Amino acid sequence: MRELTVLGTCGAWPEAGRAASGFLLEADGFRLVLDLGYATLPRLLGRCGASELDAVVITHEHPDHCADLSALCRALLFGGARQGRVPLYCPPGVLGRVQAMEPSEELREVFDPRPLPGTYEVGPFRLDGRLLPHHVPHAGVRLTAPGLTLAYSGDAGPDRVLGELAAGADLLVAGATLQGPATDPYLLSAVQAGQWAARAGAERLLLTHFWPDAERERSVAEAGSAYDGQIVAASEGMVLPL
Repeated sequence: MRELTVLGTCGAWPEAGRAASGFLLEADGFRLVLDLGYATLPRLLGRCGASELDAVVITHEHPDHCADLSALCRALLFGGARQGRVPLYCPPGVLGRVQAMEPSEELREVFDPRPLPGTYEVGPFRLDGRLLPHHVPHAGVRLTAPGLTLAYSGDAGPDRVLGELAAGADLLVAGATLQGPATDPYLLSAVQAGQWAARAGAERLLLTHFWPDAERERSVAEAGSAYDGQIVAASEGMVLPL
């Protein structure tokens, strides 16, 4: 079984009934989390126990991408059944940001930090983390296993490195924070997500990181003006076979 479960899709803060950024990638019995923003942990625990996770990847230190790493720390510390430390791949600033919420609990007791950017063998995957432009140090991610390549832009702006991460990907998971002609060096618009998917030759495009209360079908339409492959607007609880 290979599938991606959407845990959360909102940028900045979660609108009612939703969560901030987060995904669970399952491949051949290996479970890897991509980002854990506000309100993602309860959705993750609906899919698997905290102790069943094999790895965590956090793109950057903004809390809409890492706040529930604190909650996961507590679930691992106090929930029982933990076997060793969970590898945690992230830019160094993530640890300081989340540790500040945990003055009495040590993150390194349950997590084994590995710095991004960098390249690692993670279960069945090769993980390539590359710096992408954002307001804080941010790592875009490419995960490759036999017959599967997934790329994740996180919350970053446009850059040639995004095209390299997404080259030939079976699925590009791309932030689509902005709508319309607006441009920002540190954020992607829906149109730009479509443009980069097309340039990279990605087979499918999953839009995420929507501004709260944004009209998501508009984002799909705008991305479709630049990309003629399959486009899906991520929604909490969605499961995509890979």
